[in-house]
Amino acid sequence: MHTMTRFTTALFLGCVFVSFSKANSQALDIPQLDRQELAFTYNPSDANEVGGYGFWMQGTSAQFQSRLSVHWGIVADVAGLHASSIHGSSVGLDLITATAGPRFTWSPPRTRLGLFGEALIGTAHGMNSLFPVGNTTESSANSFALQLGGGVDLPISSHFILRPFEADWVRTQLPNSTTNVQNNIRLGVGIVYVLTGANSRGLR
Repeated sequence: MHTMTRFTTALFLGCVFVSFSKANSQALDIPQLDRQELAFTYNPSDANEVGGYGFWMQGTSAQFQSRLSVHWGIVADVAGLHASSIHGSSVGLDLITATAGPRFTWSPPRTRLGLFGEALIGTAHGMNSLFPVGNTTESSANSFALQLGGGVDLPISSHFILRPFEADWVRTQLPNSTTNVQNNIRLGVGIVYVLTGANSRGLR
C-alpha cells in the first residue's frame, strides 16, 4: 500500500514538472477544449462486504481527465485503499481499483463552480486478506469494478482547482462466501492540476 502511495505521488509530481516545462516553451493561450487535468485526492471509504456489516478504509486516488467537449470528458481513476482490521479481527484488506469512463461537467450560471458526474468501469484487486475460493482461501482476488458518482470543483487559480467534495458508489465482486458483492461509498477531497487548456476566462 505504501508503494502504491509513493508511486501515485511520484506520478503526480512528474506530470506537474513536465507541464511546467511545456508552459515555458509554449504560448499560454491554449484552446479550452485542449485540456487535461490530473487530480490527487484523499479517500475515506465505507465498505459493506456482507449485507448490513461494514468497515472503514482509508486511501488515496489519482484521476486523469481529457476533455472531449465543453461538458464531456474521459476519465481514468486509480485508487488504493487499506484497512488494517475488518470487524476488529486480525484480517485486513488492501484494495486497488482501476476504472475509466465518461464524465459530464456542468457550471451553474454566473459561477465558476464545476459540478460533475461520472460512470466508470474497470477492475478491482484485493490483497493481504482472506478470500474464500471453494474449500480453500486465497490471500488475493480480482473482480469487476463499477464506479458511479460525482463531485464539486472550485477553481482557485489558472492551473489549480480545489475539489472540496466527491462521493462515489463503488461496486466490486470479490469472493466473500455469501453474495460475492461489495457496495462501497468512497468519499474524496483533494486538488486538481490543469495540465493544458487554462485561460484567462476561467477554468470552466
